[in-house]
Amino acid sequence: MLRITDARTGEPTDATPARRGLTRVEAHVPRPDTTGLRVLLVADVLVRALEISGTPVWTVLTGTEGRAELRARATALGIRPFEDERDSGSGLGEAQVLRVCAPETGSADGGAAGHDGAGRDETANGLRVEVAPADADSGVADDDERASALRLALLACPRREPLRLDEAALTDAEDTLRRWRGAVATWATRPSGPIPDPVRQQLRAAWEDDLDVPAVLAVLRKVETSGTVPDGARFETYAYADRLLGLELTRDIGRETPS
Repeated sequence: MLRITDARTGEPTDATPARRGLTRVEAHVPRPDTTGLRVLLVADVLVRALEISGTPVWTVLTGTEGRAELRARATALGIRPFEDERDSGSGLGEAQVLRVCAPETGSADGGAAGHDGAGRDETANGLRVEVAPADADSGVADDDERASALRLALLACPRREPLRLDEAALTDAEDTLRRWRGAVATWATRPSGPIPDPVRQQLRAAWEDDLDVPAVLAVLRKVETSGTVPDGARFETYAYADRLLGLELTRDIGRETPS
């Protein structure tokens, strides 16, 4: 079961206390900058993790200036759409609320401690999932042609650690994506094989432990160089992990020259 550290208490808590109960994931993004994009990306991966476990999810985007710009950047990054904020009280009777935000959100726009920027009382219910600020060198985060690499570079850093992206980090992410997509395209031509149970358990243990995406990536790196995992099983492993990561790792299957 996915457990998330509640930033208000510092305690790990079940993300879904009611089995298969509706969960609202609320991304609070004050501005369409790199930090805002990182917050929305973490929310997107959180939704994917919940859906893999069979949890129904309602996604909401709140507190955003420049919403059209944010949505355009999010689409390029492979983030699935979040609904606009509604003035509907508690919503649809959800069993859990997960609010994903940057640390300063609690006092943004003049909101008092314990409230988000829209004035809602965050102490009433739900969990607060904090995402550290992110910044990028000029032009690094603005090239849609490199959006998948930006997604990987953002995911590779633990979400509670501040992040500054430079050209070297983005190039490294591009190289990794190119190598992985090419390898997956090759593995797809081999006889299929199931994901080894220890590997599946390592992947699930990683993302269910406070959504530890860097640990998921570390498992993929081990599988990539493993001398015991057959190619067909490598393919299934990467395709399975990509349900969480959203990196289009199977994109080059069937292409004559994987890129």
